[in-house]
Amino acid sequence: MAEAVSTRDQEKYNAIATRFADQLHTVRSAMHQQRGSGERSREQIFPAHNRPGLGVAREYERMGDRPVSEQLQAQADEFGVEFEHLGITLGTVLHNIDLKAPLTSEQTRFIRDTLLERKVIFFRDQHLSEDQQVAFARGFGDLDAFPFGKSGDNPYILEIRHDKNNPGIENGWHTDVTWMERPSLGSVAQCVAVPPVGGDTLFSDSHACYLGMPEGLAERVEHLHGIHDYRIFVSGRGAGALPDDLVAALKAEIPFGVSHPLLRTHPETGKTALYLHGGFLRHDSLYDVRSGEKLDKAESEALVGQLLRQHERPEYVCRFHWEPGSIAFWDNRAVQHYAASDYHPHDRLLRRVTVSGDRPFYDPQARRDG
Repeated sequence: MAEAVSTRDQEKYNAIATRFADQLHTVRSAMHQQRGSGERSREQIFPAHNRPGLGVAREYERMGDRPVSEQLQAQADEFGVEFEHLGITLGTVLHNIDLKAPLTSEQTRFIRDTLLERKVIFFRDQHLSEDQQVAFARGFGDLDAFPFGKSGDNPYILEIRHDKNNPGIENGWHTDVTWMERPSLGSVAQCVAVPPVGGDTLFSDSHACYLGMPEGLAERVEHLHGIHDYRIFVSGRGAGALPDDLVAALKAEIPFGVSHPLLRTHPETGKTALYLHGGFLRHDSLYDVRSGEKLDKAESEALVGQLLRQHERPEYVCRFHWEPGSIAFWDNRAVQHYAASDYHPHDRLLRRVTVSGDRPFYDPQARRDG
């Protein structure tokens, strides 16, 4: 048992601490006056070794120092939609909208604009049928079926089901289906069954993450690409590898190994994002797209390891608590997500629809513009 500090010793320490606090404040104030009383830039007030707060501040400034634009807010008011913002730069619940009812083109455009500004959006109490969920997602583009999971009655529905014999394994930061030549624009997921506690999904702002990367890291990866594939699906994930003939048939029909940049320019907003998936990216595959020169294996793996730690900082993150009928629509070009596996042995069931995307690219001019 630790020895208790006497009241007299505690009072003595507090007197010393208070005296030094006053002295240090006086010294720091004088040093600040010597440096000049002018306002310092954000780069000066945030420490160089700890930049997530700077990344969020930069992204928020680019958003006009407000959660949504004045134009989008005016549209929300016109449609009677109430915004509930979960994070400063991402994540908004849209209230007072019924996705079961047919949406006008103006409403669909409003939802898409909200997605572009907020990167991930949510709806409560929708309870869409499979066909209704697919119809909603189709309003934003073509759809991609998913070859590596159980479909619902509608072939565009992917069931993400977990129970006591099948615990959640999506608890790593990722953006969806980077093994595709044209990874998805976004994902529309609806909660069907939720555990009594836990099972939240977290989302991380890939634009703010890029803007808050350690000094020099963004420049280091600016022209680097990596190879992505779907080996984790054909390896069986611990349940045994698939038969060789089936794997060969898959690879003959679906490209196995596609190249994507580590920095991705958003095709609609022009913003730069850090873009990778630790499970699909071959960690030893990085190469300079200008020369075709491949990085040393150890260097490539170390760099990937550093990049995979960037999205996990809480400053970039909003968290969504699922309820039956909740829907999340996230932009895979702008966020990563993490499904917390904290509810075993309870059941959790989501239905996901994937909206088709385009081939990732990187525009250096967009990076220089922020």
